Amino acid sequence: MNANRFPLRLLSSLAASLLLAFPLATAQTQLPASKTPNLPNLGEAASEDLSPVMERKLGEEIMRDIRRDHDYLDDPPILEYLNNLGNILVTARPGARGDANFNYSFFAVRDPMLNAFALPGGFIAVHSALLLAAQSESELASVLSHEIGHVAQRHIARQLGQQRQDSLIPLAAMILAALAAKSSGDAAMGVFTAGQGLAIQRQLNFGRDAEREADRVGFQIMGEAGFDTSGMVAFFQRMQAATRNYSDLLPAYLLTHPLTTERIADIQARIREQPYKQRLDNLDFFLVRSRARVLQDESTKGLAEATAFFENQTEQQSRQQIAAGQYGLAMVALKKRDFAAAQKWLDKCRATIDRPPAAGAFSSPVPKGQTATVLAYLSLEIKLEQEDKPAVIQQALQEADAAHVRFPLSRGIVYQYADALIKSGKLEDAARFLRDQVQQYREEPELYDLLAQAYSKQGKMSLQHIALAESYVLQGGTMAALDQLVLARKASDASFYDQAVIDARERELQARRREAMGEKKKD
Repeated sequence: MNANRFPLRLLSSLAASLLLAFPLATAQTQLPASKTPNLPNLGEAASEDLSPVMERKLGEEIMRDIRRDHDYLDDPPILEYLNNLGNILVTARPGARGDANFNYSFFAVRDPMLNAFALPGGFIAVHSALLLAAQSESELASVLSHEIGHVAQRHIARQLGQQRQDSLIPLAAMILAALAAKSSGDAAMGVFTAGQGLAIQRQLNFGRDAEREADRVGFQIMGEAGFDTSGMVAFFQRMQAATRNYSDLLPAYLLTHPLTTERIADIQARIREQPYKQRLDNLDFFLVRSRARVLQDESTKGLAEATAFFENQTEQQSRQQIAAGQYGLAMVALKKRDFAAAQKWLDKCRATIDRPPAAGAFSSPVPKGQTATVLAYLSLEIKLEQEDKPAVIQQALQEADAAHVRFPLSRGIVYQYADALIKSGKLEDAARFLRDQVQQYREEPELYDLLAQAYSKQGKMSLQHIALAESYVLQGGTMAALDQLVLARKASDASFYDQAVIDARERELQARRREAMGEKKKD
């Protein structure tokens, strides 16, 4: 892992609480140069507020590192589900985007701790363990609503706004100390200097006030979005039980959240003032959790444990649980490359979902949400993995074409459709489709990677390197992008027009690089 990057597990576990808990000027410990995070310039020290533009820039800088980390769950169905759920919450309450009017982005990371965190600029993460621990959509919505509350109230910006950029370095030192505390208390004490306990404790009060405020805002958001607000209490109680298991891993002064019992009592009082509101969970909630259970640990042991869990699910009475178990067994079979078994379990899952209730039995309709998209994605996954079978790939292309027509807004289906075009040999169609996509969605490196594949199979080497350069730019790799442009210029098939495009893009990236280096020198 690059030393200049935030370790994802570390940042995801503690970023939000530490950003809220510590005014950055209180810590004096400095990181070694090799551990200094690569952060954008936050502006003049005299500025009283961190502007929304700079807050977003800071969040995007961190997100570029997170997306490159193995623990980032880059799974389209999970990402689409979280973003659809998050946007339902955001749009339900006027003002949830805050004065900055942020476009929210929700994502998941692999982590065994029950947690979620908000980054500057509207980026909100959910740990895989939390996604699995939530027993209902309302519980998950309560967590997302709480984090939306942090962003809407600009808690992070209020902490960072009056600090210099170099104060972020001690912040990283604190996060590293918290990580060290998990394995060695002595190592943690080596990072923190003596005499800071009282100053840190004074600042915890701000973090606790921010948590209470995020609770109140989150409670209002989930209620107005139609979720069962008692889900917030249910999840707090689960967090309280989990905290007992983890409380011995961190120093007491790093436990920045208010006492869980206090927060539970506050929300319970608010619930009593509102009429009860029941909400049926969408089926895709259960299917997405099955995906997360498989993807969070793909080791032999992890897949064996997931198999046992899913087999138990298939023996439950709830049709949602049975379908989720069958879907999970299809995922496990896919990871083992047992494509016949994967297809068998997926077919069983579909049959369970479509099965009418037994005669005379009471059965309310099962809300499906994105279920059809999640099922279509797995069906295409199974087929597209069988690249050595042309007949299966042709079937995948037909399915992908139909799925793209049916679900035009699904980014995952778009990637699969492009992949199917490439694998079926329709390279010009693939390139044409992807060129149209990158014009509409300029911030998706996956599109440029697929476009580079299509060009490579066509033997268009110059265009391949130009596409890869754009992918690297979006991932924060300016130098790697410049290297690709050099290769593009040297390619024997580079046309006069290609050379002009390469020259213009190279000048732009060099200017961007000089500007970034100038900012670092000024700091």
